[in-house]
Amino acid sequence: MLKLILVVVLLVGASQGTTLAAPTSWEYVALGDSLATGYGAFVKGYVPRYEAYVETDTGVAVTRTNLAQNKWTSSQLLSALSSDPTFRRAIREAEIVTWNIGGNDLRAARASYKNGTCGGVDNQDCLRASVATLKTNWTAITAEVLELRSSSDTIVRTMDIYNPYVRTDIVSDTWQNDRGMNDFQVFKKYLDRVNRHIAATSYTTEVPYTPVYLAFNGTFGDEDPRSKGYLSLDGLHPNNTGHRIIAGELRMLGYAP
Repeated sequence: MLKLILVVVLLVGASQGTTLAAPTSWEYVALGDSLATGYGAFVKGYVPRYEAYVETDTGVAVTRTNLAQNKWTSSQLLSALSSDPTFRRAIREAEIVTWNIGGNDLRAARASYKNGTCGGVDNQDCLRASVATLKTNWTAITAEVLELRSSSDTIVRTMDIYNPYVRTDIVSDTWQNDRGMNDFQVFKKYLDRVNRHIAATSYTTEVPYTPVYLAFNGTFGDEDPRSKGYLSLDGLHPNNTGHRIIAGELRMLGYAP
């Protein structure tokens, strides 16, 4: 509790005042997939950028532990939070926790849809299943993080999921028997369901999240982040600019526990 007081507080007792010092250091644990590892950023990803913002804005020294793993899905992150002692110990000791996850869940389902192997009369069964699993896992991941830090004030932050495929999918129509929808319209429908769940979960659990989807894809979700200069050469991961945008969005949430 005391480590998260950002100013010197004067407590007036019955006979004398006692001055409690502000914290000098915080432990920051980052969780997630290749976004959190900084893949695609040739300078530094959003995690070290956010760390620097925290230090600049609060004056508190931050020690970073990045537990993110490339290619991870929501099921893998949930498994680590539930059973890996390293993850569980790190979060118990952290004053700051951030995570992003879910892009790989949706990416795999989109690939099956594009290949025509997603299942169902509309070739969308795997998209529906992926969204259902991701929503369940997201709720459980949030609960695990909060349970591990339930006895202490912690800066907990997360984010929703952007769409890197706008330019590719808006001119593609993989499946003809879907009432004339192109691939962008199909994929957006499921991505929006996930992001609405993230927003609702964040509201009910009071975990602030940053709308990366809005920053990258705009109000209607149809802006191409690659055309905006936010993606690396692979057309999937954020570049330095994209990671700077994400870190800046996290910064705007402030540092209230």
